[in-house]
Amino acid sequence: MADQVQLRGMTWDHSRGFDPMVATSQAFGERHPDVSIQWEKRSLQAFADRPIEDMADTYDLLVIDHPHVGEAARTGYLLAFDGLGRDDELATLASQSVGVSHRSYEFEGRQWALAIDAATPVAAFRADRIDEAPKSWGDVLALARAGQVAIALVPVNCLTNFFGFARNMDFAVAERPDTLIARDEGRHVLELMRELVALVAPMCLSLDPIGVLDWMGRTADGPAYSPFGYGYTNYSRDGYCRFPLTFADAPSFGDNGPGGTVIGGTGIAVSSASRHRDIAAEYAFWIAGADCQSGLFFTAGGQPGNAVAWDDDACNAASRNFFRNTRQTMETAWLRPRYDGYMALQDRAGDIIHRCLGNEIDIETALDRLQQAYLESRS
Repeated sequence: MADQVQLRGMTWDHSRGFDPMVATSQAFGERHPDVSIQWEKRSLQAFADRPIEDMADTYDLLVIDHPHVGEAARTGYLLAFDGLGRDDELATLASQSVGVSHRSYEFEGRQWALAIDAATPVAAFRADRIDEAPKSWGDVLALARAGQVAIALVPVNCLTNFFGFARNMDFAVAERPDTLIARDEGRHVLELMRELVALVAPMCLSLDPIGVLDWMGRTADGPAYSPFGYGYTNYSRDGYCRFPLTFADAPSFGDNGPGGTVIGGTGIAVSSASRHRDIAAEYAFWIAGADCQSGLFFTAGGQPGNAVAWDDDACNAASRNFFRNTRQTMETAWLRPRYDGYMALQDRAGDIIHRCLGNEIDIETALDRLQQAYLESRS
């Protein structure tokens, strides 16, 4: 009888991040009776901030987000999926990517994770309160003046909104090592953001996307609409919250559609220190594949990163057409910087913008500090 292989995994603390990992691990164990996978979870903030090196020696499997791949490429803490003799499977997953989800985990020619979850800021609304989601910024402001809008504005979401606004207007962001954003363009973005913040409840400055969706979906008189928040199919499924939400493409600042929102989601990675890298990689390829993604992964509460699941009739029927309704936003989402050092910028820049939106510092001071934080992150 073969020795029992025990793998440890770390994911993020939400039913969307934890439940599908447990369910797929149980199913994988049924296929491989000599393999056991135990999952632990960390807070959403720790998920965004905690360095990979803090976990790679402890866990075989890591659910990560793509801004960490620059760090992974430098440190070697993760196993590269290319070169394992599974290049055909990698090519298939690349062809089944929703937007740049798969490519977001590629850095310096190596694939450091496989996309298992796809997300970007999209709109959400209460269909019992409004008939459809606004498509233009002017319509968003009109709804905000009526007291019907909420938006997630904790620091990291301040930053992704700042980036998303800029990219929708085709402003260059972090394309040169000496300039985060042109001064006049950055000023325009912050002015737009301040205009909206003045029209929404002050508590938005303390809410992440989950907090906004909970407010909308669990409170009878909660907001009717949110223009930009990382989508969660859970809230569109029957039985998850009192008032199921309908998701839609994000609004735009012109006639160019919803493009430019900052792609998020998660990928499954394998620690290079794992003593069972082959079996861990086999599990990773399986849960990223079309069959698992459109089947068990979704039914267990996951939000697939595979386009086959996004096209699947059953997945859409169970989520008020979440996938079809937000597909254009996903396909035109922007891939934020991933250079080694970017995480230091993300940590600082979100706080700077948050203070600006809370009127603790003025726009010119915020732009000065953002530029300085960018230069220091590049050095």
